[in-house]
Amino acid sequence: MQTISMLINGEATQSRSGATFTRANPLDGQPATTAPAATPEDAAAAADAAAAAFPAWSRMAPGARRALLIKVADALRARGPDFAAAMAAETGASAMWAEFNVHLAANMLLEAAAITTQVSGQVIPSDLPGNLAMATRQAAGVVLGIAPWNAPVILGVRAVATPLACGNTVVFKGSEMCPATHGLIIQALQEAGLPRGVVNFVTNAPQDAAEVVEAIIAHPAVRRVNFTGSTHVGRIIAQRCAYHLKPSVLELGGKAPFVVLDDADVDAAVNAAAFGAFANSGQICMSTERIIVDAAIAGDFVARLGAKAAALPLGDPRLGPAVLGSVVDMSTVNRVNALIDDALAQGALLVCGGKAENTLMPATLLDHVTPAMRIYHEETFAPVKAIVRVDGEEAAIACANDNPFGLSSAVFTGDTARGWRVAQRIEAGICHVNGPTVHDEAQMPFGGVKASGWGRFGGQAGIDAFTELRWVTLQTTPRHYPF
Repeated sequence: MQTISMLINGEATQSRSGATFTRANPLDGQPATTAPAATPEDAAAAADAAAAAFPAWSRMAPGARRALLIKVADALRARGPDFAAAMAAETGASAMWAEFNVHLAANMLLEAAAITTQVSGQVIPSDLPGNLAMATRQAAGVVLGIAPWNAPVILGVRAVATPLACGNTVVFKGSEMCPATHGLIIQALQEAGLPRGVVNFVTNAPQDAAEVVEAIIAHPAVRRVNFTGSTHVGRIIAQRCAYHLKPSVLELGGKAPFVVLDDADVDAAVNAAAFGAFANSGQICMSTERIIVDAAIAGDFVARLGAKAAALPLGDPRLGPAVLGSVVDMSTVNRVNALIDDALAQGALLVCGGKAENTLMPATLLDHVTPAMRIYHEETFAPVKAIVRVDGEEAAIACANDNPFGLSSAVFTGDTARGWRVAQRIEAGICHVNGPTVHDEAQMPFGGVKASGWGRFGGQAGIDAFTELRWVTLQTTPRHYPF
């Protein structure tokens, strides 16, 4: 078992109450990590430290911030084995998923380093003689970043990288499910030499989350909040941000549709569907959740996808390589087993896999799913996927949009123009034509619509999210006034 600390104003610290909490391994229930259970006072102290560090950090030359972020990327890569061990211990993730997390997170840091010199504005023509009018972007202040457990390195880094690049300071609230994994990000930041207070790290017991988050959002210095997690919690975060008038970026749940039209390359679609559905045991916000396939090719497609899914290696990631590791806890198993029972009772057909007795859940496909079944509507966040057969393009689009979520989506077709037309009509923040629903690049505008949240991470969209747009004028000639 590992014991970790928080970081407040550059100092490793425990909770002022002395309280801790323990995260257990989902496979055997053995303690994996003991972490400080922060109080609201600890949270406020972290925000105070970030506020004190903000003036110097925001005025630092962009090239200096860039150099530090590049060092963080190098430090993060060097800790790859540590991340793999922590993720296996805390969330049961496979080494393959941990390696991908570190790779993409390092790229996010390099992309953030590149945008330090891209925080710019524009000159706007003014009707007033001699008036130089400018729209300028500048650092907002203290940013609260809240990241989940499922892609802990990617999403933890995303919560802090662009805000730092733009000149903000950060309070990073680690997940209760993976405090040691998130703590390793903080160690990489410290090793790179970030000044005291620029990034602060707070961990909390699950039952204290509401009080700790409220204390940070309410802090006068906090000017932005970014949250990645469930739609249920996202609504609460949005309410608290609205009350305190704090802008937020929310990336929430998903029920990503994967549409296979009648002219699709079946082999290509099968490979993309399997990757999108079963990477990290389906525990990705972009995971393929509904496989919508035209009835004309459904038989062939389902047979090939079923064979591929049934052959995916499943095992304890601590014992060796596996594509499918553990899901995060037994509550996931019980919830998804109930979804399987409900679907089968109402006429769905089991293609492969089935109910699980522990957190090693096999790749499972349910065919002939209908809107009467819970799995048609509810996010599984597990390696259990619904196949819906439809007749024609219009029915496929209607099915894809028949859901409150709207994060990622995909369309497979042999006609790229057709794919573009269909992509334009799918209600999602992201759509990939002839690609998987799981696809992320640091420079892309990442985010959803409807119940999947608002705002965007990445690239220019990230700069816009984490800076203030100001109108500044300079009067260069004498100005005439009416009185």
